[in-house]
Parts: sequence; structure tokens; C-alpha cells
Amino acid sequence: MAACSAVLLTVLSAACATSGQTETKQADQNAPATLSFWSTGGDDETATFQKAADLYHQKHPNVTVKVQTLSWSDAYAKLLAAATSRNGPDIISGGMTWTIQFGTRGAMVDLRKYGADSLKAQALPAQWESAISPDGSVYGVPLDMSTLALYYRTDLLEKAKVEPPKTWEELTAAIDKLKAAGVKKPYSQDWGNLDWIGYFNYLYQAGGSFYTADCKPSLNTPQAEQALTYWADLYKKHGAPTATVEGSDALDTGTAMVVAGNWIAKGIDVNKPKLKGKWAMSTIPAGPAGPTAFIGGRAIGVTSFSKYVETGADFVKFMYSDEAITAISDEARKRNISYISPRADKIVNGSVFTPEQAQVFEASLKTGKAAPGCPGWDESAPDVTKQLQSVILGKSDARTALAEAAKVMERNAG
Repeated sequence: MAACSAVLLTVLSAACATSGQTETKQADQNAPATLSFWSTGGDDETATFQKAADLYHQKHPNVTVKVQTLSWSDAYAKLLAAATSRNGPDIISGGMTWTIQFGTRGAMVDLRKYGADSLKAQALPAQWESAISPDGSVYGVPLDMSTLALYYRTDLLEKAKVEPPKTWEELTAAIDKLKAAGVKKPYSQDWGNLDWIGYFNYLYQAGGSFYTADCKPSLNTPQAEQALTYWADLYKKHGAPTATVEGSDALDTGTAMVVAGNWIAKGIDVNKPKLKGKWAMSTIPAGPAGPTAFIGGRAIGVTSFSKYVETGADFVKFMYSDEAITAISDEARKRNISYISPRADKIVNGSVFTPEQAQVFEASLKTGKAAPGCPGWDESAPDVTKQLQSVILGKSDARTALAEAAKVMERNAG
């Protein structure tokens, strides 16, 4: 999941309000139709979703869905332009909360009108909650999932007589033992390093949250302070590098333990052959309130300016079918992509990972939480990150930084 630009989101608020605009005239549902699907990610991921689109075409010969890649670096800008001009794709996928931001401004279809809320029973509850607007509107549904794991060098842990840490206390103790054993790089973080996603894990593991259930900012709590202090100390006292090194590269260059996303699991043996047989993975260490890990992924939805809303909604629902998920998984396996289905029952069954890896991800996802779908969160996230970084870099204390972050969230909540 990519962080959205605060500037872009401000422009969106000013320029993309679409309430009161004329509803797009719908095309004849019985005539041949070609729908465009802008998919945020890489070309290999686009190819996997195209397999499902081709399968949909086999079942509906009059309908062709063409999937086009948007890179994470410019996807939001392109989707913003499409929403502002009301001229663009029929279907989009992007960050989990993006469809909420566009939907509240009139650029997305509420898929409840077309029965997509029936997919809730198949989705992981925490991820579904993240994709759904606080008012209950279903502007997008989860398309896939991502989460974190602790990857570790078995040879280096054995050298230091260290077991994979399961708690915060065991993590810091393991770092100290690795250092004492001569391991120069005991620990690093990849996904979420110096970012709100990295803090997210510790915040929820301490029993805190970014918002209350009714979307009130909730960073002025002892739990939030405890979490930030512990996370910052991993850098300041225990030597976690502030420079981000991709997880498999970190392992390959001698880092003993790395917190990274599920997407590196498929590529380590292929891209780093010297590591084969020397690495393993487990869930990230748990905090005092439990083992919560961040759940990411993409949401998929239908634009309100599409001429094929009903067909687009039907395609979105089709993406949850056994046959679509099988087609995506098979292609992902061929391309060595770490795809995790949005359906909770498919995390292990039919997984592209080894059984052991799939079980780690299943455990992580079942106890995880997803990004808040509260109003103003996407606008706030970059500034919240800056406040968190100020503590890691020694420019502020935890309580002050959290108070400032809460002010930003309150201001953007509108």
C-alpha cells in the first residue's frame, strides 16, 4: 500500500466534489461492451488479474475487460485526474481507503445497490471494515491482501543461540544476544520503516488505535505513547537502521531478523540463492495486548462515470468466485507473485506459498487490523508520519509528537 500525497488529497477535496453532477447515461447492457480496469501495482500483477478478466469474457462473450497497469508512484494522481474530469476507467483498484475517499466525493458507485455487500461473509472482517465507508457505503471491496512477517537467518540465530522472538521483550533480548555473538546487523524493518505503517503494528499491539470506533482521533493515550516509545527505542537504543533496505537484500547482506511484507517470501530463494536453507519466517513479535499486524492490500470498485456500472459491479463480484481466484492464483504462481486472496477461506487453501509460509500469513492476517477508513485519514497520514519520525530522530518526545499528530487528524476529520 502506498502513502497518498497530502497535496493531492487537498486538491481532491477542492476539485473533486461531484455531488449534484448529472448521472452518467448507461449503455445498452445487451450490446458488446469493453470495460477498462486501471490496476495499481506492477505488470505481473496486471497479468494475473487479466486472467480473471479473460475468464469473465468466456462467460460473458459480449463483455471484454482490459486491465491496465498504474504504478504506485503515480496511480493516485491519475485516478484523481479521472475523478475530477469524470472521464476515465470503469473499474479501479488502489489503496484500501482510496475508494472511500473518491466515493464520498461522488466518483464511485455504492456497490450495495448491486449486491456486493454479500461478499462481506467471505472477506476477512478487519480488511472489509477498512474498505467500507463509515456510513456503510461499499465504494470498493478488498481485491487482495498483504501483511507482515518476521524473516530471519536461521544460521545467525543458531550462532547466537537465539529462538525467533515472540514478544517485544524477546525481540530486544534477541537483538542484544545477537550483538554479543558478533552479529553486526541484528534487526531491521522494511515495510513501514519510519512510516505510520511501521508504528501501526506497535500501536495496536499495545492496545491502542488511531481512531475510536466512531472515528474520533485517539492518539492521546498511554497505549499510543507506550507503543511509540518502544518503536522509537528499536532505532535509538537497539540500532535498527533508519535507512530502508529491502527485506531480502537485508537478509542477504547479513541482517539476522527483518520485518517485511509477504511479497518477498516467493522471491528469496530465486533472487538470493545463497540464502536457500538459511532463512525462515514467523509472525512478528506480539505486544502486551496481542499479536496484531498491519493488513494491507488493494480495494476494487466501479466509477460513477462508467457507462457500464451494472456490468462492472458484476465483474467485481466475479473476482470473489472460486474460478476467478484459482485463475489469479495459478498465474501468480507462474510469475512468482505473492498473491493472497481477499477471501479468508483461501489464505491457505490454494495458496501460492508453501504450507508453512501460508500458515504464518494466515496467523498474521487473522489477528491483524487494516488501515482506518475514517474521514481525513489519508490526508493526515503524511503529517502523522512526520510526527512519528520526529521521535525516532530525537527531535521530539512521544507525548508531544502524538498530541501534534492528533491535532492534524482532528483538523482533517472536518
